[in-house]
Amino acid sequence: MRVRFASFVFDSDTRELRDGDEQVHLAPKAFDLLELLLQSRPRALSKGEIRRRVWRDTHAGDRNLNVLVAELRKALGEDAREPRFVRTVFGFGYAFAGDAAADEPETGDVVGLAIRSRVLWERKVIPLAEGENILGRDDKAVVQVDVPGVSRRHARIRIERDRAILEDLGSKNGTYLKDERVLVPTPLWDGAVFRLGRNVLVYRSAPEKGSTVTEAPSPDDRPREPTG
Repeated sequence: MRVRFASFVFDSDTRELRDGDEQVHLAPKAFDLLELLLQSRPRALSKGEIRRRVWRDTHAGDRNLNVLVAELRKALGEDAREPRFVRTVFGFGYAFAGDAAADEPETGDVVGLAIRSRVLWERKVIPLAEGENILGRDDKAVVQVDVPGVSRRHARIRIERDRAILEDLGSKNGTYLKDERVLVPTPLWDGAVFRLGRNVLVYRSAPEKGSTVTEAPSPDDRPREPTG
């Protein structure tokens, strides 16, 4: 993920944050916190969710998080009383507040992920666009899965130049990736099988081959695309 905000460029692949031509030094967990906030923007994240994602299996309390947020704000040159980027949601957690956008590739021969990203469901191949793609029963959903057990706005896939992120939107029956419930924004990969409740879908990002019509899901819940 490569994101530009104000004079900063964040690159998760190289684990760099640059302010113009200058590299901004961040401790690993401060970098992880910024990545999480950027991935989830504009959604506010609870303190508990942030601690689970940043510290993973290591116990951390509110004090650890407060220190980390202060460190990140200092690196970004902002004041907690007038934040430009890290917004405090009092009594809840934090959110990224600044204007940010996926940074365009420097060369014109790089094919953007959004051009080839798609979701397979039953016999449908549904292309995804750059930015937010809603999945659910809503008539305006990009991936419309109008079946029982799926919420109107069940989940979303955010496409950023070189990354696809799956996120549950508070659905009743849950979103699952590799049979694990999606509780935080989670990266997808080509061929990733995920579920909206019991309904199996597949994310694809590799170039399509042959027909654009897919076969019905096989009994082992692994839908396939035909090769010819």
